[in-house]
Amino acid sequence: MTTVLRHQTAVCPGCVAAPSEAVETAPTEARLAISLPTIHCQACISTVERGLSQTPGVRSARVNLTLKRALVEAEPEMCASDLIPVCEGLGFEAHELDLAALAATETNRAGRELLLRLAVAGFASMNVMLLSISVWSGASDATRDMFHWISAAITFPAILYCGQPFFRSAWSALRARRLNMDVPIVLALLLALVTSLWETSLSGEHAYFDAALTLTFFLLAGRYLDHRTRAAARSAAEELSALEVPRAWRLNAQGQEEEVSVADLAIGDLIRVRPGGRMPVDGEIVEGRSELDRSLLTGETLPVLGEPGAQVSAGEVNLTGPLTIRALAVGEETSLHRMADLVAIAESGRSRYTSLADSAAKLYAPGVHILSALAFVGWYLYTFDMRTALNIAAAVLIITCPCALGLAVPAVTTAASGRLFRAGLLVKHSTALERLAQVDTVVFDKTGTLTAGTPEVVNLGDLGADQLSAALALAEGSSHPLALALSRAAREAGVAAASVQDLQEVPGYGTEATLAGVRVRLGRAAWVGAEAQLTQTATWLDLGAGVPPVAIRFADALRPGAAEVVSALQDSGKKVILLSGDTTPAVEDMANRLGIQNWVADALPEDKAARVAQLTEEGRKVLMVGDGLNDTAALAGAHVSISPASALDAARVASDIVLLGKDLTPIAEACGVAERATRRIRENFRIATLYNIIAVPLAIAGLATPLIAALAMSTSSITVSLNALRLR
Repeated sequence: MTTVLRHQTAVCPGCVAAPSEAVETAPTEARLAISLPTIHCQACISTVERGLSQTPGVRSARVNLTLKRALVEAEPEMCASDLIPVCEGLGFEAHELDLAALAATETNRAGRELLLRLAVAGFASMNVMLLSISVWSGASDATRDMFHWISAAITFPAILYCGQPFFRSAWSALRARRLNMDVPIVLALLLALVTSLWETSLSGEHAYFDAALTLTFFLLAGRYLDHRTRAAARSAAEELSALEVPRAWRLNAQGQEEEVSVADLAIGDLIRVRPGGRMPVDGEIVEGRSELDRSLLTGETLPVLGEPGAQVSAGEVNLTGPLTIRALAVGEETSLHRMADLVAIAESGRSRYTSLADSAAKLYAPGVHILSALAFVGWYLYTFDMRTALNIAAAVLIITCPCALGLAVPAVTTAASGRLFRAGLLVKHSTALERLAQVDTVVFDKTGTLTAGTPEVVNLGDLGADQLSAALALAEGSSHPLALALSRAAREAGVAAASVQDLQEVPGYGTEATLAGVRVRLGRAAWVGAEAQLTQTATWLDLGAGVPPVAIRFADALRPGAAEVVSALQDSGKKVILLSGDTTPAVEDMANRLGIQNWVADALPEDKAARVAQLTEEGRKVLMVGDGLNDTAALAGAHVSISPASALDAARVASDIVLLGKDLTPIAEACGVAERATRRIRENFRIATLYNIIAVPLAIAGLATPLIAALAMSTSSITVSLNALRLR
């Protein structure tokens, strides 16, 4: 299957068995990437672009000679494999590229570039420092000037290369007529360089090239640590949209199937959905019986029976039999699309959360500029010496440079994230720990989160040997989750399957066969003639010959550490809520097993998001823990969120933290680590503030040269980093 990103992705229909099968994307266009290793000149570019653009279905084609790559925008049904023969026909070797992998590569490249800039800054700084030591040791006149000019020759290209992240960020902020932390950083670097060059040209005793490089090195260290803590993830709303089906089988007036784009469907159309396919629209079943997997949308553990008159939603999976549905909602009106809208709204709301460092920067940046400007004006009016005024202004900017402030958060979050990673938690979002420390309410999903998402037999020992062997034989004829759980449990108990004939599965009901000339069944209570009075999930075994049907009962298997994490969170004073789309008996049973007083059953995705929003409006800081598509909007809307690594892609993307293992115990530890991390961040802010209170008056008084200012700034940065390491 050829898969690319949506608005970045498409699926080739020729690569799947049927358009109604489960697919991963619902594009409006395809963006395809093709590697062209043999192109080498402008003529090659023109030939390939012209040839691709003339291909039916291609909207545009652009070739990058440096990367030897073509990016093509095409109709959604096109695959890269359709275009490779075109390129080969033009005389060029061609290969398909995965845009998702390329996006990950771009993220990795940004990290590598930061690391390379950090290494260059460190190497240049050490060399210039060696030259400075010679000057400090007594070199004078021509020797001192030579060392200063050599330092300038090393420093200027190094700063030009290493300081690009700060230059770009400061320029972007100034173009938008605002200030950020990078503006005073760039001003400090420029003033240090200009002052040093001026001093060198006048054969002065002091130059501060080493200070500028040291400043750059520490700032890049903070920027790299910050990069390591951030996760470059796609939007959860895009992940949800990727579950939409791009094409469907529509029945025409003669009842014949015709393949159409989902965008062409209208309310009232009859649509055929084959076994294994997703529902392309919201609708009503008009023909056929099957079992429907609604776990992604509602969190229901088990498939439900779909028969004429039943309502279905876009994104549900048809499991066992063909269905004909009448469309009741299409396009943007489907439940799946509305859920994507909910997630997008929730994500935008959460993105307004401002980190402690950003909050401090709003006050810090203007104050630094005003202070430096006042120092320059004051000393110039006092001495009328431009050289002295510039030196002092540069010293003020360097000594107040937000290096310690820039390291305060990433140093702590890196240390805390490393500790949590060893415990089995991957922190994705840069402000996740700060938000996790504020949590007072924890909302758990049930299926797949507190439970393993798979049923387990609880009364296997109540069945006789003949019943077990017959049940195993019947269960092995079905792919139903209860049948699979029964087969697994019976095999582990050493049971041998009975010899049966005419084994068949009846969609929506169960399996039946002939055993010793008697018709036997395994399935729904009504189908085998039993009177279901159980609140617990069960399947029924009917051996015929007048023997009453026997119930085989199931319960959700708890995840390791589920009981422990609920208890630990409650002991720490946090309110714990169970919020599930599963049935009332199942949710109530789970709440009783775990000692959770507050629980809600039969919750739709919008109900979960609304409940989280209600708690937020009440002033609570909510931690949402979930794994399903029906949890995605709630995960995105919560103050902070966690999902297991086994969760749906959309849920993992919407969450701030990913639980790597099956054990839930680290969640309670994460809350404690987050609280300690926040305390360390505040301590670092206090350290940086105390440093400024002491150092800034000295710089304004002219008692600190730019070099001394750089050393003081470096000392504060090291102090902040050592304080952060206490978390480990």
